[in-house]
Amino acid sequence: MKLAQYRKPYWDSQPELDYRKYTSTTLRAPRQPLVIVPQTLSDISGPAFGYDEINPTDSDLIHQHIGEPLGERIIVSGRILNENRRPVPYALVELWQANAAGRYRHRVDQHDAPLDPNFSGAGRVITDSEGRFRFLTIKPGCYPWGNHYNGWRPAHIHFSVFGEAFLQRLVTQMYFPGDPLLAFDPIYNSIADENARRRMLCTFDWETTVPDFALGFKFDIVLRGRDATPME
Repeated sequence: MKLAQYRKPYWDSQPELDYRKYTSTTLRAPRQPLVIVPQTLSDISGPAFGYDEINPTDSDLIHQHIGEPLGERIIVSGRILNENRRPVPYALVELWQANAAGRYRHRVDQHDAPLDPNFSGAGRVITDSEGRFRFLTIKPGCYPWGNHYNGWRPAHIHFSVFGEAFLQRLVTQMYFPGDPLLAFDPIYNSIADENARRRMLCTFDWETTVPDFALGFKFDIVLRGRDATPME
């Protein structure tokens, strides 16, 4: 079996490991040159994910509890694509986000915005044979964070994509177009190339909008290549 080699990202299309305006990276970033570990067969032959592990409600964050969560209902759908714009089938896509008030259901989040008992803020789905995924959720709220004075994170949704094994994982964030906080967000602006930053924006999708129920947004994730989605 021939192994696919890791490829370096295109210049300015991925965030710097140490981006000083995002202060946490100063502590997290490596202080020594990276060591490239040669790939082995175990990198692509590890445990795989199957449909039997995914429940129907895992991708429906609206109906995971007895009642419905507060907030604007949205449908986020798209495809996982490789560098040749070909679909990546049967990949595990995970999602997590803040609720409509801008708070995560996590013990570390002590923002005084209210928690929603009917919203856990996490979902997952496996892409179909055409690399497609779909989530029903609510639009997350903005929230303050301690990175800098009067710092606010724009509305965003986290995505994780697993490949054929646990070691094949990429994480990114999806933002909404027209958000005035984007210009002030160090995480979004850690991507130097403007065109690459735009690839983290979803687009309004009339075709997937459900009348009288939810607005549709499209967000394709390209795993690598010239049009790759920026990853964390």
